[in-house]
Amino acid sequence: MARPERPPAWAVLEQALLERRPVRARYHGTDRVLCPHALGWKNARPKVLSYQAGPAGLPAEPRQRWRSMFVDEIEDPVITDARWETADNYSPATNGIDDLEISVGMYVGGSLHTGNPT
Repeated sequence: MARPERPPAWAVLEQALLERRPVRARYHGTDRVLCPHALGWKNARPKVLSYQAGPAGLPAEPRQRWRSMFVDEIEDPVITDARWETADNYSPATNGIDDLEISVGMYVGGSLHTGNPT
């Protein structure tokens, strides 16, 4: 089954994931700072698992900041120079993505992708 076309936000999120850089974006009317960790598909819709680094008012416990979002609902994504954030409970296996395409720690092009900039 062919996948639908990727929405424009996909390219920004993928670049941010590969370079381990945060993204400022709007999702359901709320401005957020996201650190993408995994991109793939859920029921033929593009989906991202991100660690939400902002805005203020987030849960104090870092392990509770994971957000699974449909990429086609993300607006105005821009890569920033803010600090990349994550939590020790990251796992691409628990992200609500049926068909994982790329993630932090995944083999890409025959080599282990750690997300570190080259």
